[in-house]
Amino acid sequence: MTPGTPEGTPTSSRDDTPDTHLRADCAIDTDGRITFRLPPIPAAHPRLLLRLRPEKGRPETTRHVLDLEPGGSDGRPHAVLESHPALDEGRWDVYLLPEPGAERRRLRPGLRDLRVLLDGHLRDRPSPVEVRIPYVTKDGFLALRAWRRTAHAEARTIDVTDRAVTVTARLHGADLHEDATVRLRLRGTDTVRTLRPRIDDDGRGFSFTAGPGALADEGGGAARIWDVFVRPTAGAPPIRVGRLLDDVADRKHVYVYPAIEADGSTLCPYYTVDNDLAMEVT
Repeated sequence: MTPGTPEGTPTSSRDDTPDTHLRADCAIDTDGRITFRLPPIPAAHPRLLLRLRPEKGRPETTRHVLDLEPGGSDGRPHAVLESHPALDEGRWDVYLLPEPGAERRRLRPGLRDLRVLLDGHLRDRPSPVEVRIPYVTKDGFLALRAWRRTAHAEARTIDVTDRAVTVTARLHGADLHEDATVRLRLRGTDTVRTLRPRIDDDGRGFSFTAGPGALADEGGGAARIWDVFVRPTAGAPPIRVGRLLDDVADRKHVYVYPAIEADGSTLCPYYTVDNDLAMEVT
């Protein structure tokens, strides 16, 4: 009951308001192609609009428009987002443009067929590594999460013991050499801790172990965040370690790991809002 409302007095609820938003089904295939299907639309030239969500306070700059093809026997129009051209990295909101000049309408999600993404980490990806995941926003609308990186190191398992964290990962879009290193960079600084990974025979898989003592930075007891990279060979640009190749668009609050205490410090691995791997040390 709403505070200050006499008992028995009807109160409004969001559930009482009819949802007038259209729903779109979507399905993704192994090539990253996404097909959208909508209910029959009484408009002459309906289209889909994908809008790259701008940073707060910034104007919209990037859009992608798809033609809706007439429906088949079921009368449902559909649009196909091909794997190329690639989408810029970020979050893309999905709208219906009923006809030229009409106001765009935000779409809610219908059925999302993401089965091919479940084992996406098992397939080696060439460079550039491009990922798209349809998902539901916090306010219940359909959107796409997109990543586009020259190379990517996919975290597979994170094993937390009472003394250290062991990460197993696989590199996509590049090969590891004998002088490859894992680089833990203290966020906001140039401080780097370098670890020697164990490299699989195929030159793609690798693992490394880190403990809180090795990442304890002198000065104060404030929390410190170490971002995780792998450098395939000396002089090569470091590649971010994260987890992108499945159906989870936002991993930070889904995959939660315990903290460990050792050597006078506490370490907790976690995924950032971009699904990249980091370690917090206090």
